[in-house]
Amino acid sequence: MSAAPTRTRTARDEQALHAALSSRERPPRASTLSACLTFGWRGMLKVKHVPEQLVDVTITPVLFVLMFTYIFGGAISGSTAEYLEFLLPGIMVMSVLFTTVYSGVALNTDVTKGVVDRFRSLPIPRSAPLVGSVLGDSVRYVVGAVVVVVVGVAIGFRPEAGIGGVVAAVVVFAFGLAWVFTTLGLLLRTPNAVMNAGFMAIFPLTFLSNVFVDPETLPGWLEAFVDVNPISHLVTASRGLMAGTATAGDIGFVLVSAAVLAAVFAPLTVRLYRNKS
Repeated sequence: MSAAPTRTRTARDEQALHAALSSRERPPRASTLSACLTFGWRGMLKVKHVPEQLVDVTITPVLFVLMFTYIFGGAISGSTAEYLEFLLPGIMVMSVLFTTVYSGVALNTDVTKGVVDRFRSLPIPRSAPLVGSVLGDSVRYVVGAVVVVVVGVAIGFRPEAGIGGVVAAVVVFAFGLAWVFTTLGLLLRTPNAVMNAGFMAIFPLTFLSNVFVDPETLPGWLEAFVDVNPISHLVTASRGLMAGTATAGDIGFVLVSAAVLAAVFAPLTVRLYRNKS
């Protein structure tokens, strides 16, 4: 005898639910730009809630600047002041490039924790989480570059041509390089694997460049490698931009390299992201 009232109550609830859902217009679909900026803001909020993520961007490069300047500067250049002028642009480039590894780590973390599956259920462009994440990481690149320069200025470094151009060049190159590590983040299984693989790739390329010493002081075979190392070209452009002596070729190489990296690895990342199960 209680079946009829139950059915009536269920029908009434369904009608109320239908009325509540149909009484409002469906919200407009988010544009690509809006979705990308939203996911970029999400990446920045991660830093806000987990400020420890900025340790590698701030403390580590500061230690490198102070340690190499005051311990090795006199032996390498004859004076710490002279070596600081040579070293600081390279340390800034190194700190930013190491930070790009975390773009792949963050993406792999979202995949392994199932967050990507939630993103796929949203009415947004498929590439928005990827582009937004890299855009958010760009803020971290700027923070890392500015911190290094501020510390350098505090201990005597004087960028004659300012830092605006060099920060822009480094961030543009880092944006392109970050797509390499997002691809790696979708190919490897765990965040730790992505971090280890990324550092194993960046670490030797950084030290086998002109960050710390003039290539002319190296053996011939090693100098040849350093001269073709893309990081060496980026460091050379950074030094030139800070000193006001950068050539169009140096800047062009950085921009073209960033564009090539993004053109190759961004579509590859999007394809892997779409096919990720």
